[in-house]
Amino acid sequence: MSADTPVKGPASYFPSIEKTYGQPVAHWFGILDTVKEKKHMEQVAFLKEHHQLGHGHANALVAFHLARQKG
Repeated sequence: MSADTPVKGPASYFPSIEKTYGQPVAHWFGILDTVKEKKHMEQVAFLKEHHQLGHGHANALVAFHLARQKG
């Protein structure tokens, strides 16, 4: 992928997530690892409730993280 190719999908949210919450996405993936037994929307709710992430940001992190785990 070249530098001119726009990022699509959940990863397109990553720059905004890092700017808004002051943590790299790896930080959030580490937190998601602690609740990996929960379903997608339960993980989204966890990030929203315990870390005050917005729905779109939380959903993007969870979707990307789960897809990456499935390979």
